[in-house]
Amino acid sequence: MALGYWYFIGIIKVGGKFGVKLILGIDGGGTSCRAALARTSGEVLGYGKSGSANIMTDLHGARDSIVEAARLAFADAGQNPLLLSSTPAVLGLAGTNVGDYRQQLLEILPFHESAVESDALIALHGALGRHDGAIAIIGTGSIFMSRRGRQTRTIGGWGFKLGDLGGGARLGRDLLEEALLAHDGIHDGSSLARAVLQHFENDPRNLVEFAARAKPRDFGSFAPMVFEHFAQGDAVAETLVARSVDNIEEALDTLDLAAGERLCLLGGLADFVAPRLSPGYRKILEPPLRDALGGAVEMAVELFGKSGSG
Repeated sequence: MALGYWYFIGIIKVGGKFGVKLILGIDGGGTSCRAALARTSGEVLGYGKSGSANIMTDLHGARDSIVEAARLAFADAGQNPLLLSSTPAVLGLAGTNVGDYRQQLLEILPFHESAVESDALIALHGALGRHDGAIAIIGTGSIFMSRRGRQTRTIGGWGFKLGDLGGGARLGRDLLEEALLAHDGIHDGSSLARAVLQHFENDPRNLVEFAARAKPRDFGSFAPMVFEHFAQGDAVAETLVARSVDNIEEALDTLDLAAGERLCLLGGLADFVAPRLSPGYRKILEPPLRDALGGAVEMAVELFGKSGSG
């Protein structure tokens, strides 16, 4: 099968004569999973949304979220969810860049045929179309990707424990750390640090117990506190935000964008980060042409649409 403009890794077939009129695009990350059911022409018929779908941190939980989002998209389109097993899908998911999680997932997906890619790749295609440039996805985690012609480069996306710098989970984790440092008198406190301790009933042991069992999205739930106090000039919030922006710009510097290339910021923190980038990056910022889910749908059209009648 000719794959056209994109390179796909990890395609699995489940047999039978292939000819479909429906396709699925799926975008799964650390916070939520979204699905769009479309005709092979690209016309979207329905949407669905479910929980976290990071296959590295929770493979079977991610599979459940994927299936639920797809089922809801069928329902939203007024289509029989039983058609799910005869519908091909392009999935852009967090956690595909390490280990054999991609292959493990392919073996348990219920779709007629699946192409599992990184969430960054579908976001890149959705945001840039066929233009050269780069994206920075700043959400619960973070990942950076550039494209020049047919060459792509990815930075980050190594997960919460060793990466995701600039993302909401690391921002929330750093906030909890600062609260403990302020409690111990190592760093100066602030209204933000005090608010965090109050959340844990002013008992640092409660905070530590929370952190021991917390997942990335749990840490990320504290990021809004940083933004709220940043707007009030809180010193701890300003320090944390400056650190996050510096981390993001270090990654962008490594991508070495050329004149005329565009930069798109994506993810839940994009609107907050964009005005705080240095002037050179603000100058080349462009709004994304489509979101990541739109990119997944377009990739599904390219890969599977030509086999169906639309």
